Amino acid sequence: MTEHDGERLLAHYLNDHLAGSYGGAALARRIAREHADGPAAPDLWRLAREIAEDRDELVDLMRSFGARPRWHRMLLGAAAEKAGRLKLNGRLVRRSPLSDLLEVEAMRSGVQGKLALWRALRAATSDDLLDSRLRRLEARAERQADILDARQAEAAQVVGPVPPQERTPSGSARSSVRPGPVRRRGPAGGPAPGRP
Repeated sequence: MTEHDGERLLAHYLNDHLAGSYGGAALARRIAREHADGPAAPDLWRLAREIAEDRDELVDLMRSFGARPRWHRMLLGAAAEKAGRLKLNGRLVRRSPLSDLLEVEAMRSGVQGKLALWRALRAATSDDLLDSRLRRLEARAERQADILDARQAEAAQVVGPVPPQERTPSGSARSSVRPGPVRRRGPAGGPAPGRP
């Protein structure tokens, strides 16, 4: 692979992450707005601010690498976040009881992707100054993941209590939900022999 090929692939890779970063920044702001009066508001607003800063850091890194940001990809990322609201909520206007949980899980996935980005760039560079910058961004992404993990644990209460698991004689778990009776069918789809 030539050096030109590497530069082209790097530009594609960074633009893919940049598109996701615009959607992630919009989602983080919406999560913070929805909980502006709650006890987690300071952490969520800081999270939203940091995610927007991370997006700007990525743009700056791209320019330093000579990778041109594709602005139409950013618009697609923001549009995808807006379209995703219906999928997450299952409703056009009102929020679903599951909205908080699904949104924080989507945000957590985005942060995990960003963390992978910083680590991939670190693995591909021999520049000490860039490595130090990426280590700082990596540590910040890990803190963001911790905030989202705590928020997920709180939001998950909406799906509880989850039924307990029974233990079989072998010690494996078995759901306590009992299935309904199964009717055996005959070879032609009718009742099995000996059954009405």
